[in-house]
Parts: sequence; structure tokens; C-alpha cells
Amino acid sequence: MENAAVNRPLPTSPPQPRRILVRGTNWLGDAVMTTPALLRLREKFPQAHITLACPEKLSDLWLNHPAIDQIIPFSTSQGLFAVSKKMGAGRFDTALVFPNSPRSALEVFLARIPRRIGYARPWRNFLLNHALAPRPEAVKMRKHSVAEIKRLVAGATGGTGLAGAAPTRAAHQMHEYLHLVAALGANPEPLPPLLFVTPQEIESARKKFGLENVTDPILGLNPGAEYGPAKRWPADRFIAAAEGIQKRTNCVWLLFGGKNDNGITGQIAAALSSSRVANHNLSGQTTLRELMALLKLCQVVLTNDTGPMHLAAALGTPIVAPFGSTSPELTGPGLPGDPRHHLLKSNVPCSPCFLRECPIDFRCMKGIGTEAVVAAVVESGILA
Repeated sequence: MENAAVNRPLPTSPPQPRRILVRGTNWLGDAVMTTPALLRLREKFPQAHITLACPEKLSDLWLNHPAIDQIIPFSTSQGLFAVSKKMGAGRFDTALVFPNSPRSALEVFLARIPRRIGYARPWRNFLLNHALAPRPEAVKMRKHSVAEIKRLVAGATGGTGLAGAAPTRAAHQMHEYLHLVAALGANPEPLPPLLFVTPQEIESARKKFGLENVTDPILGLNPGAEYGPAKRWPADRFIAAAEGIQKRTNCVWLLFGGKNDNGITGQIAAALSSSRVANHNLSGQTTLRELMALLKLCQVVLTNDTGPMHLAAALGTPIVAPFGSTSPELTGPGLPGDPRHHLLKSNVPCSPCFLRECPIDFRCMKGIGTEAVVAAVVESGILA
């Protein structure tokens, strides 16, 4: 029964959608990577009313976005039937389901949206009337076991830690969402992820955080990563890199993070202050829109692979990011291959492992030196 729905075709001449619901992703970085697909959807159906259903923590992300007409926010405390009822009230004729979870497909099914499109996955295909098979170019992000990692490190098997050949640009996560909108006839060719903040928002953030009189270059530093410590370049290296970059650029650092990152940002801020490096620790103090405005203000952002990395790139800010347990080929910022971004990784056989914590010696991140990071920031054009 599960496989019967896979790639069941849409009608030969389906009616043009007039009211489209997009069930958005649940995580910040993933949400940013959906923007090319949403822009292509708007391009294909300029007159359609496009609504995005997403967690309320992400709803402000979409302010002023040309691809979206309306937001349906929902909280984690709302039950399945309450969310489906909100969706059903919109009388949508078409639903695109970006997440791969059974629940997301069940939401649009219970909302009685006639046309429902998403990827074929266990326990949900019968809820969709067009369940797409996986893309041939897709590369599964599978967590490695400790035994696999030890075999890779010992040289028993080679490769990059990913199954099969090295991924191409078409393996990037943004293509997953582009492929879904292509089922409605939209152009599947990638666009750069794109978000918007207004000049007024930037000026307001400047004033609120005491930056209105800063004339030196402003750089961002984001040392946290919600997923886990395996994605975090060591704090002492962030400190050393920030000090080295400041000596060459006379920059002012803005330290970003959520409330859970206050420990590491506080440690870095104290070390930089003791070295007389100008910095503003903004961890846990910004709204999502303020974070976006400040990231837009930065000339470069030095960051781990995490949501603000994708935010900054979509706002046009160059990125320097060390990658360890994750793959820049699959989830790097911006358009794959964009020369403005410098994505650094060490050549170790166990990376990417996609684990939250390193079970061995963290060689993937320790293999990325501060000199390489300083050079990457300088090459990004900060001294131009």
C-alpha cells in the first residue's frame, strides 16, 4: 500500500491552483533553504494566493517576502486537529508538503485539501495523492555508527563518509524543495536563497544595540550550534581567529547566539575584551527580525553550520564557516558554489558523520586551523 502511491501522476491537465498552502519546514536553516522553491512557485503562479504554514517561532522570517501572501503560524502546544482546522479554514485547492514526516502529510489530509504533494515516505503515502519518489541526485544524510567511524579512521574503507560518489551541486538540500514545486510545473533551476529586511529595521537595530556611531568594519561571530557540539568549532579557536582578524581589520565583533549559547558567547566576549578587541555580546538579546537586520549589517559572518549561517547568506552577507560533522555540499549556505562564501573542512575520512557529538577525537574540527579561517575572512573582501 505504501509504494502504490509513489509517483502517482497528477491529472494530465490539472486545474491551475488558485489557493496554495505550503506546509513549511520546522527548523530555521531548512526554512531558509526553501526560499528558492517558494520564489519559483510565485514565478509560476503570480496570481495565486500562497500561504505558508510554519511554527510560530519562524513566522517573522517571512515578513516582506514576495513569495508569500499569508502565514498560518502554529505552536508546538497546538494539537494535530487544531492545526489542521486552521489549514482547512483557508479553503486551499493545493498543498505542498516540504517536511518528510507523517504528521505534516496528515495535517493537510485532515484539512481536506484536494491536491496534496510531497515526498514518498513510510506511513504517509496514502495521505498524499502525488507522492514523489526520491530524486536520483539526492544523498541521504545518515548518521554513522561509532564502529563505522573507527573503521573509516583506521583506513578499512575510504571515501568522504557519504555513501557513493562525492555529491554534486544537485545534491544540495534546496533541490529537494525545488523538485516538489516542479511537480506543479515550476522551474526547478536553483536561485540564491533570499530574505529581506528594510533599511528602517537595520537603523532601528543599530540604535537599540549601540552601533549608530560605529564606523569601523562590523563582523559577526556565531559560535553556537543548536544541533550539538559536533558542529561547533572550538571556542579557543574562535577567540584566536577573532583576535587575528581584528588586528588586520580593526573590526568590531557582534557575537550572536540564542539563550543556550550565553555560556560560550560570554567566554568569547570576556577573552576578546581582555585583549582589547571591540565586541558586543548580543546572545539571547535579539528577536528574529533584529538578528536578521544585524546579520545584514555585517560585512562578513564567521559561524558554525547553523540557522544564522543560512540567514546571513540569504541576506547577502558573505560567510566563513568551518564544517565538521555535516556536509557543505548538502547544506552549505547560499547558492552552491557561490564564491562569496568560504566553507572550510579538514580532509578526514570520518567526516561528515552527522552525529551530535564526536565519539573519537574531534579531528574534523580540530583539523581546521585559525590561520585558514583568518585568511578566508580576509579573502572575503573585508580589506577591499
